[in-house]
Amino acid sequence: MRKIALANEQQNAGYALEVDGRIKTEFQTKEGARRGAVELKNRFPTLQIKIYDAASKMRETVEVT
Repeated sequence: MRKIALANEQQNAGYALEVDGRIKTEFQTKEGARRGAVELKNRFPTLQIKIYDAASKMRETVEVT
């Protein structure tokens, strides 16, 4: 896990957590990003958390039930 210095920094690989529209933390694997997202969502359920896939440039919303 690596903190991203600038929210505008462009990623070419890996995964990142997007919290309320801002990129916060980068992960090497999707599973690592998912674990981080679920932990954060459990602690702060009102946050909007997405996993950003740098390779495909797609975002996936994280919901915890």
